[in-house]
Amino acid sequence: MNLLNILLIVPAAGFLLTLLLPKDNPRLIRNFTLFVSLIAFLLSLGLIGPVLANPQQLSFETNTQWIEYPSIRYHVGLDGLSLWLVILSTFLTPLVILVSWKYIQKRVKEYYAFLLFLLFGVLGVFVALDLFLFFVFWEVSLVPMYFLVGIWGHERRIYAAVKFFLYTMAGSALMFIAIVYLYNKSGTFDIPLLMDMMAKGRLTLTSTEGCWLFLAFFLAFAIKVPLFPLHTWLPDAHGEAPTAGSVMLASVLLKLGTYGIVRICLPLFPQAAHQNAQWIIGLAIGGIIYGALVAMVQPNMKRLVAYSSVSHLGFVILGVFTFTQVGLDGAVYQMLNHGISTGALFILVGMLYERRHSLEITDYGGVGTVAPWLSTMFVITTLASVGLPLLNNFVGEFLVLQGAAERNFLYAVFAAVGVILSAVYMLWMVQRTFYGETPDEVKHHFSDLSLREWGVILPLIAMMIWMGIGSSSFLPAISASDSKILSVVQSKAPVAGKELANAR
Repeated sequence: MNLLNILLIVPAAGFLLTLLLPKDNPRLIRNFTLFVSLIAFLLSLGLIGPVLANPQQLSFETNTQWIEYPSIRYHVGLDGLSLWLVILSTFLTPLVILVSWKYIQKRVKEYYAFLLFLLFGVLGVFVALDLFLFFVFWEVSLVPMYFLVGIWGHERRIYAAVKFFLYTMAGSALMFIAIVYLYNKSGTFDIPLLMDMMAKGRLTLTSTEGCWLFLAFFLAFAIKVPLFPLHTWLPDAHGEAPTAGSVMLASVLLKLGTYGIVRICLPLFPQAAHQNAQWIIGLAIGGIIYGALVAMVQPNMKRLVAYSSVSHLGFVILGVFTFTQVGLDGAVYQMLNHGISTGALFILVGMLYERRHSLEITDYGGVGTVAPWLSTMFVITTLASVGLPLLNNFVGEFLVLQGAAERNFLYAVFAAVGVILSAVYMLWMVQRTFYGETPDEVKHHFSDLSLREWGVILPLIAMMIWMGIGSSSFLPAISASDSKILSVVQSKAPVAGKELANAR
């Protein structure tokens, strides 16, 4: 059994063991789940060396028969594309457990068990190389998030949880139909084998078949991203979720959609990807600007950050469909950047909520006077989110804009409007929350960062700086995997199309 399989077993076993712990001992439950999550993170660090040695090839691969008929295989592995997303997931889980340490007081056992179950599901999606196995893990990740929002959320939690579930299940149904059709056509669910069969001409799809299959997968992933105008479930889910739920939803679950597009849609249906790229880029740019404009008028901090995610993830989709090396590298890097900076924003908003028990911006003001360190961490995270040079988001957005300019300079111009607007709404929120006159309610309810809160936020701040000034630690592995995918996509580009020439 290799290290990757052990990593998958750890959160699954932790979930089952947590359910066996006595529910009247919350301290034991918290300590145990924190221990399990830290073990998972340390194990994931052991994956880095072998993958970086050859990021284009699969490392820690296991490919064995799971179900004989239909032929479903337990096929998992890691490359440069999935490695950092796995690390992101294991890195954030101990932090969200610490964030919830005092806030969660009811049904503690179930809450922490669901966090471990969620980690198991998302890790499975990032490493699955069999379409059926991918679908199973995709559905597994849906279940704990539904309960985290529906049980431990705010006043409208049931509405938000059901809306999240229905949207995601609609996409899942489309994906399942496409998976079954591909199996009936090829006799396999194995992703690398499907790619090989297509490359050698043993599996051919008509233009119509390829287009419909691409759309089925793409819509499932676009709902998860979420791509404008399929985003309407996201603000409700974020607004009602507990802090840990918001962090994992923004930082990890949304990346399942963007990852699926890069892992499945592009290499399996390259011609359809080119045929549909124009309108997808239009939606991505529309989402960048729309998300930023709506964020500007939000009175609720969580909903403001949620709409900022719609805008930021529009950059990811834009970068993917430029079909350029620099654009795709920037898109994947922006997945990681968004996971760090937006996750930190939700954590900091959660810290504010624990003190003031309100998410309305008008209930704050002058927080910087009574909690200067909390305010400082919030300002640094805000600057990272808006793309200040030397911080993480700048690198991803710059690469995406460069890729967009290579394809069509107007794409970069319109997308850059979103960068400007992000500075407007984020800095405006900071000004109204942390500066100005301090109301009595804020003076009486606020303390600065505790030792536990420092332990949560400092690793995230460190990652923002490291990814901003040391992107060479991450990008080579990403670029190697992206080049392999792009070689397939570009080889299947329409011969007469001018866009590919422009991209080159």
